Amino acid sequence: MKKDKNYSKKEVHNFQKSRRAFITRSAMAVGAISIIPRHVMGRGFVSPNDRINLGFIGLGKQAGGLARSFLEHTKDAQIVIGSDVWTTKNEWFKSHVSRLYAEKCNLSAYKGITTTGNYTEILERGDVDAVIIATPDHWHAIQAIEALKAGKDIYCEKPLTHKIREGIDLVKTVKKTGKILQTGSMQRSWETFQKATQLVREGYLGEIKKVLVNVGDPAVPFNLQTQPTPEEIDWNEWCGPAPMLPYNERLAPSVSTTFFPDWRLFRETGGGILTDWGAHMFDIAQWGLGKDRSGPVRFIPPKDRSAVRGMRMIYDNGIEMVHEDFGRKWGVRFIGSKGNLDISRSYLETDPPNILTANVGDATQLKSRGNHYQNWLDAIKTRTQPLCDVEIGHRSASVGNICNIAYQLGRTLEWDPVKERFKRDKEANKMRSRENRKYA
Repeated sequence: MKKDKNYSKKEVHNFQKSRRAFITRSAMAVGAISIIPRHVMGRGFVSPNDRINLGFIGLGKQAGGLARSFLEHTKDAQIVIGSDVWTTKNEWFKSHVSRLYAEKCNLSAYKGITTTGNYTEILERGDVDAVIIATPDHWHAIQAIEALKAGKDIYCEKPLTHKIREGIDLVKTVKKTGKILQTGSMQRSWETFQKATQLVREGYLGEIKKVLVNVGDPAVPFNLQTQPTPEEIDWNEWCGPAPMLPYNERLAPSVSTTFFPDWRLFRETGGGILTDWGAHMFDIAQWGLGKDRSGPVRFIPPKDRSAVRGMRMIYDNGIEMVHEDFGRKWGVRFIGSKGNLDISRSYLETDPPNILTANVGDATQLKSRGNHYQNWLDAIKTRTQPLCDVEIGHRSASVGNICNIAYQLGRTLEWDPVKERFKRDKEANKMRSRENRKYA
């Protein structure tokens, strides 16, 4: 990792001068979709036609979809660089983005995108305003904190962090740097989820007694067979702070595969589907309960140590949330004294049905928040908090991370959401963080 450098005022002046010249030349070369970033013009300057230059860290399957999503906002942003430890993914991403921009902007070709095998080169570029982090979970916090210190705003995929301590450090760094971070929990920008959580918060279900959250299994130790490591990947860099694992295609697929990778299943690199989808559904539960900057105070695992469902979580107001399959795939069920509400990506239903007809919230506001990517870009321009800021993303990730710890230890854990520590449990507190491998 490269260390931070403190620049003198003279160095900063000369750097900005050369950067203006570089970007002016680039704008002339690329044409209508190249711009002069706001920071070149001076602090506080925002041009009406100003575009945000984006860098992508991690160029796998998720990055391809994100690139297409950000392509819909060419008036506000453009992708200028990407980075991955796979040479083939760098080549693919460059071709993918170039083709998308050429089609969108009616160009014969788009030459404004470059790629690199070293993500720190993105952080060192003065013409990159913001970065999208779409790497495996074990890399999120390291790359996000480095990007913040380099002066970049961030869109980071969920779950925001791999360990609780990482989330605490990330929240502090965002506050210290004043940068904008949006967590990729895009359900917060969907009108159905917004309406569902508002119905709960505004009392249409009466007093909430219980919440059921159905997501997948807790994380397990890495258990895949060793396969030959492809020549086109820097496997040491892919593992990075995690243990040096054997290569397996299911863990880290090549660019030609269509399935989502299995790194998310293992403790070394992810948190299981419990955190992968829990970052979505625990997030909605916390939002509906008005606890999205806090969390449960007690985690009670099932007595059966082999169980992968049954974790009970108790909030300070007595509401119980349970990791339970209620028969409707991944989703959330709010159980209240006046009725119930089920919400997922494929349904929003209430019992009794008339609860759903209530008019809640501001329809204009719901519509304006309907795009998670635009919400982040707007927040960057206005320097206001996005819909799923760093604290919210951290707290939602923490619920899943604490569940993993409780499932693994098999005992009740008392959690202090203010101090973000377990009470009277040194072993559990140690598991809030990890010892990073020295890999450089």
